[in-house]
Amino acid sequence: MSSQCVIIGVAGASGSGKSLLASTIVNELGSSQVAVISEDAYYKDLGDMPLNQREERNYDHPESMDHAMMAEHLVALKAGQSVEVPTYDYTLHARTSQTRVVGNHTIIVLEGILLFTDEKLRDLMDIRIFVDTPMDICLIRRLTRDLVERGRTVESILTQYQNTVRPMYLQFIEPSKRYADIIVPRGGKNRIAIDIIKAKMNQLLMPTVVE
Repeated sequence: MSSQCVIIGVAGASGSGKSLLASTIVNELGSSQVAVISEDAYYKDLGDMPLNQREERNYDHPESMDHAMMAEHLVALKAGQSVEVPTYDYTLHARTSQTRVVGNHTIIVLEGILLFTDEKLRDLMDIRIFVDTPMDICLIRRLTRDLVERGRTVESILTQYQNTVRPMYLQFIEPSKRYADIIVPRGGKNRIAIDIIKAKMNQLLMPTVVE
């Protein structure tokens, strides 16, 4: 595999601020050589299952993710190839017919809750960052996001949080923190962490900038 493409994984609880951290760093770098891929795009496609059954699934368990496809895509990206990243509809709990082409980037930033639970994915990452945010703050952020962006009700959000989100965090996500190279408190609002990670990424981008 080519070492041209660097894979940076950003994991943490739902609502921890990992998406904000990733997007803030990438936007401030302002380089077309950097792309973000969300683990959420790789939820297993349950489109052939009745909606009421889809709504009852545990989406916070590693088995809900198509990590095999994600690993295949990362291998291809490291080899300098392009991939078609799926798109996912949170209201229907299914993949859409659209895909997003990603390829020929110097840095790929992955962000997702369960990234570090899969050994094959971990081995494909060059840098692993865990966003460590208190659970009460995560819940408040998740409530706000799911109400506004995903059309959920308060009752459904709290039920899902109690039944799967919190238990799965304690069982799978929090223990995966030990695989991180860097642990970032407070997520996307941690200015010092953002500047340090940006500096490292700028260093990685230098060979593509200098003619």
